[in-house]
Amino acid sequence: MTTGPLPLRTRLRPRPAPAPRRGVRAVFRGPLAGALCGLLLASGCGVLPGGGDDEPPVTVMTWAPLRTTGTNAPGMTAMARAYERWVNAGGGIGGRELRVLVCDEGNESVAAAECARRAVREKAVAVVGSYSEQDAAIFSPISLAGIPYLGGYGITHEEFVNPDSYPVNGGLPALIAAQGAQLAPDCDRVALVRPEGVTGDTWPDLLRAGLRGAGGKGEVVDLPVPVASSDYTPQAGQVLDRLAPAPAPRRCVSVALGDSTAAFVDSFRRVAPSGGTGTGDTGAGGSEAGTGGTEAGATPAVRVGSVLGSVSQRLVDRSGGASGPYEGAAVTGWYPPASDPRWATMKKVITRHAFGDNAIDPADAGVQTTWIAYTALRRIVESLGEGPVTARTVRDALDKGTKVSTGGLTPTLSWGDDYARSVIGYPRTANTRVTHLEVRDGQLVAAQGTGDGPGATGDAREALESEPTGSGGRE
Repeated sequence: MTTGPLPLRTRLRPRPAPAPRRGVRAVFRGPLAGALCGLLLASGCGVLPGGGDDEPPVTVMTWAPLRTTGTNAPGMTAMARAYERWVNAGGGIGGRELRVLVCDEGNESVAAAECARRAVREKAVAVVGSYSEQDAAIFSPISLAGIPYLGGYGITHEEFVNPDSYPVNGGLPALIAAQGAQLAPDCDRVALVRPEGVTGDTWPDLLRAGLRGAGGKGEVVDLPVPVASSDYTPQAGQVLDRLAPAPAPRRCVSVALGDSTAAFVDSFRRVAPSGGTGTGDTGAGGSEAGTGGTEAGATPAVRVGSVLGSVSQRLVDRSGGASGPYEGAAVTGWYPPASDPRWATMKKVITRHAFGDNAIDPADAGVQTTWIAYTALRRIVESLGEGPVTARTVRDALDKGTKVSTGGLTPTLSWGDDYARSVIGYPRTANTRVTHLEVRDGQLVAAQGTGDGPGATGDAREALESEPTGSGGRE
């Protein structure tokens, strides 16, 4: 995917006609003047508000890993470009052209830092709807330049404590905590399979807090694994071994490995050949020894759980749908299911402006986060009226608590200093809402009988604040 700036679109604000010279001004009076005005209006000239040709576009950047051996998120940059085409086709943001730059941050610090420096060079007013695990590399350049980081995916702890970050969801911390609450009724022991490294260091405590907060026993086994592997047979065996002390119907595994989730679940299914994975009803056979196959009569059921971003409808489909290993799995997300009518506008934009780009899956959590982040950007820029749009003015609008509606996809968002819903230990968090989903008949749908409201939503605030690592964050 090209990471250079996109070609500029047709000018949204044509240059006004120059004032006539003093010596010929009288020529343009009367009927001829009216005809000339009519021609200008008929051609579409001058119909957008604001200044002329010297009005700079609103330049932003979206970055994500695109071609790595680990987690990739090409749908996020593709969604950003589709949003750009859609907005500009409708007259821009408040009459201003939107210019989207995309960058492959490569899932490594050098490339990520170069993306951030390029955002500074290009005078981006914000970094929007992006994914990166390289928090030190990305935040140093943009923080120094005063560029806000709006609607990051929520993969790192830094996104929820850095004053330059304006997240639109509760991130992986909220999902892991909510996963605990979702599994609590069914699980006495949960094996958490998560990435090696500091990114997931707090996840076991978060999962435990969610389990206990929902009345579960809260016994969590932490199993960090490499994320670039194609075979997890040894680790899958360890899961079965570590779950053995729990009663067979009450054993659960929560897998949060991003793109590597499919490889782990496949290995887990092969280690437990007599059953599969999913709910306690369908069962997931496994040997009590863990790696030596299935002994006679030793086929304990293992409930599978995961989070959006690790499990998607596309993954369920290509893994066999209702007959595959994800049937019955408990999945925690940030947003309504992709079938919810509140996603209708996003889906229309994808259909009309993505030009068949298969990277964009409307059910993908990264694509959805980018859509919501650009929705927030649009609201913020529109709130500036005819004033200048710079990194400073965008940040000021965010900091003063401008309210952002996302059409019901999230609660109303705001990041002002007096924001009452700031979460202890995660002070940048503006949204702790989560959704409880499940794979039922091969479809990722709202879970039945979980959470509050209509039965599929919950709030991760309490679990986040009760995480025993020092007010919710890292020690």
